[in-house]
Amino acid sequence: MSNYMKKLDRFIIRRFLGTFAFALILILLIVVIFDISEKIDDFIVKQAPAKAIIFDYYLNFIPYFANLFSAMFIFIAVIFFTSKMAGNSEIIAILSSGVSYRRFLFPYFVSSLILAILSYLLINWIIPPANEQRLAFEEKYFRNKYVNHEHDIHRQILPGQFIYMQSYNTTYNIGYRFTLEQIEGGKLKSKLVSEYVQWDTTLNKWQASNCYIRTFADGEERVKFHRKLDTTLNMQPSDFARRNNVVEAMNYRELNEFIEQETQKGSENVVVWKIEKHKRFAYSFSTFILTLIGVTLSSRKKRGGIGINIGVGILLAFTYIMFMEVSNVLATNAHVPPVVAVWIPNVIFGLIGLFLYNQAKK
Repeated sequence: MSNYMKKLDRFIIRRFLGTFAFALILILLIVVIFDISEKIDDFIVKQAPAKAIIFDYYLNFIPYFANLFSAMFIFIAVIFFTSKMAGNSEIIAILSSGVSYRRFLFPYFVSSLILAILSYLLINWIIPPANEQRLAFEEKYFRNKYVNHEHDIHRQILPGQFIYMQSYNTTYNIGYRFTLEQIEGGKLKSKLVSEYVQWDTTLNKWQASNCYIRTFADGEERVKFHRKLDTTLNMQPSDFARRNNVVEAMNYRELNEFIEQETQKGSENVVVWKIEKHKRFAYSFSTFILTLIGVTLSSRKKRGGIGINIGVGILLAFTYIMFMEVSNVLATNAHVPPVVAVWIPNVIFGLIGLFLYNQAKK
């Protein structure tokens, strides 16, 4: 029995990983062809060099896209080859030989573990440097210039030092209706109020225009007016001119440090970045859940064969993706903690997997 199970394990692992790799390569070829047809006009208009298109964009686009949809293709691969085994009565023969259903699942989860570890390493350490080149290429050759649409921007730029801007113009690096408050021991020590501040590219400093500086000391208030005032602030124009997807170019350590810094500053986008952090682990873990659902859904011979199983599998895969998007909305708009929102799809589909497992092993 031991040699038989080892052969069976190797057979299933080979089929699992082989089918997954084949499906992924096939879909990547299709996606790259469609992406080229969609962006070819932008490449021509902006005169993107062929070398940059191939090596800076597509060479880095492929691993990003492969990992993004890997869970779905794992799901489809499992359903495809397991349905074929069920259709050929191979699973009935395996279980009839005395192998328990739980033992039958073992090689599936070994394969899932391999792919989950690979996905985790890719998304946290290997893909971020590749994304940095891909995102830089996108900014240069087919994205519109970033425009900051935030209003009533509040930031803590240093301990006890707070800024406010009504809005920020990323084209001219101007912050309108600017205030800077210095608070010590819970008391306001000084407050700068300016019509606007603008980044001086020559001095690498912020210049405040038409500003009043109010200082409070010994129970007295002093007010001083400046037509122009050069000031050094712990902020850069890039802090207000970056897209949310900037975190895709950060490894796990950099992402944690970035979130900590932005939390201290009071950035409004911290929730979005926390979602990205928790998704990196939750998405890798989903490999096990989708594998369980895929096997239990397709291990019995059904009327309609592989087609019915693949159809149901694709429906469930897209439902899972939809739940992931809904969880993002819950975190950003319904004030659900990001870690809870991100794991909701895994919990729901995990329960579905356990239900299907209990039905399949009977």
